Amino acid sequence: MPTTRRTSPATGFARVAGLAAVACAVALAGPIASEETAPADSGVLDFTMKRIDGDDQDLADYKGRVVLIVNVASQCGLTPQYEALTKLHDAYEDRGFVVLGFPANDFAGQEPGSDAEIAEFCRANYGVRFPMFSKIAVKGSDMHPLYRRLTGLPAPIGGPVKWNFQKYLLDRKGQVIARFDPRIAPDDPSLIARIETLLAEEG
Repeated sequence: MPTTRRTSPATGFARVAGLAAVACAVALAGPIASEETAPADSGVLDFTMKRIDGDDQDLADYKGRVVLIVNVASQCGLTPQYEALTKLHDAYEDRGFVVLGFPANDFAGQEPGSDAEIAEFCRANYGVRFPMFSKIAVKGSDMHPLYRRLTGLPAPIGGPVKWNFQKYLLDRKGQVIARFDPRIAPDDPSLIARIETLLAEEG
């Protein structure tokens, strides 16, 4: 009789993670860069979003802080960035910095879970303490208006989201001043330097 080969959950997860890393590498081939522009009133913080716990959150409440907006996913080769994002948020929170995480399932199906599953994954695996929001679309016909606003900004900030963990940096006035490639880690010196410069500025 033929034998049935069983795959353990750990092996299955490792296989998914390996495939995710390959997908990221293929999709993000090319130079790693950040894009910056002169600050302009973007209206990005004009939206009310649903938090991952179901409560509504007016993004205007974050005006006066330096904000990093990131589209996140649980099964991406870049998912370990959650750890560095949490450390970054914790390091600068007292000075007026906040990371906002927006789960999205738009790239290789790498965020398939429910809001509750995503929240538990982030808590259990990375101790995420920054604000997380309900899953949205960041590309395509059902793109959320928040990301329509972000991707519709003038070049070089605007343009399609490349992959999970693309980062948009906002100053204290809510103006988008930089976009960082998904592969630029949250603890990259270029990103940290830009955050520190913005934190030193008055709102």
